[in-house]
Amino acid sequence: MHGPASSAWLLVALCAATGAYCLLRMRSGVEDQRRAAGGEAVMGFGMAAMAVPAAVFTPPAWAWAGGAVVFGAAGLRGLWAARAGRRHLHHLVEAGAMVYMAAVMAAAPAAGSAAHTHGHGPPVLTGALLLYFAGYVLLTGVRLIPGVAVAGGGAGGDGAATAGWGDRPELARACRLAMAIGMLAMLPAM
Repeated sequence: MHGPASSAWLLVALCAATGAYCLLRMRSGVEDQRRAAGGEAVMGFGMAAMAVPAAVFTPPAWAWAGGAVVFGAAGLRGLWAARAGRRHLHHLVEAGAMVYMAAVMAAAPAAGSAAHTHGHGPPVLTGALLLYFAGYVLLTGVRLIPGVAVAGGGAGGDGAATAGWGDRPELARACRLAMAIGMLAMLPAM
């Protein structure tokens, strides 16, 4: 995950800010929002930790294995939540990508670059994840354009907004967009 220092620090800042906002979203009055925000906060802070330049801090391999376990648990939680709706499948894919990246990072010191590539170019899983997150970024970006989003979300019967700033779907969508962009930046460095 370690590229040029300036872009790595920007990625750390983006992911940490996203994680912090997701922590604030956990104060929502809507239970589903709180649950999703908690998982997204874990992903945001985990991505921020992975993006720290290696010259500053290189955790031991066992820390990456621990991260794989944490993100694996988040993936199982996402799989359980997917029973309620397919929109939770994104959390499952995101957690799977985090497990994959943590496993590669754990294996990297022992196996070198041969651990991630067999031949030329990125492995198939990295390519598939890049395609998924690129599509997700484009779709979510279009949904954030005013006029494309469905009007009336969060409005009460009298037309007054009932959702707090932490319950605004466009802000939650923007957080997911930021994390997907972060994934697009991190995956090629695998």
